[in-house]
Amino acid sequence: MDELELLKKKWQSGEHELPKLTYDDIYKMLLKKSSSIVKWIFFISIAEIIFWTVLALFVPESSRKFTDDIGLHNVLIGVNIVNYAVFAIFIVLFYRNYRRISITDTVRELMHNIIVTRKTVKYFVIYNIAASALLIIGINVYYYLNQDIVFQYMIADFGVTNISQEKFMNMFFFIQIAFGVGMILLIMLFYRVVYGILLKRLSNNYKELEKIEM
Repeated sequence: MDELELLKKKWQSGEHELPKLTYDDIYKMLLKKSSSIVKWIFFISIAEIIFWTVLALFVPESSRKFTDDIGLHNVLIGVNIVNYAVFAIFIVLFYRNYRRISITDTVRELMHNIIVTRKTVKYFVIYNIAASALLIIGINVYYYLNQDIVFQYMIADFGVTNISQEKFMNMFFFIQIAFGVGMILLIMLFYRVVYGILLKRLSNNYKELEKIEM
């Protein structure tokens, strides 16, 4: 429980011997809490890009070869460049939001910076979910339009045998759809739990600032 909430509960329990908090005291507490939350958002975004980078290193060589064989190598490189660039922009924005909140001088300015931070996180989450969904859909559309090539290199790269192309492709797309939906749901769950909790705390701070600003 944070310091401000603890003091509120003690006030409600009748412990009037506690020193009264001034306007500046409450503001400094909320400023410290908000700054800490935005700092965590910044750190988590860095950890996230490191996680995806490390995960990419463990992609099996057979999968890399298959991607190259069917002609997606350059496309995926381009997609990765764009994603890393956008990720870097958001990380910079998170850091700027952290710095702005840390040196905020007034309640109104802090409230404004909290709103800006919440919007930045919202756009970050929307981009990542949308980009992941579009990438999965785009790759599978490519697979669908090039089924002969996909089946050919599945046989060559993974040793798929004793199955008709039609049956194999039906199984292939079922697995692809299940994997894609599962991946998007996991990403959404992660963002809802991690960033959702942090944004809720920022919202609570904003409401407290509204009270002392009145």
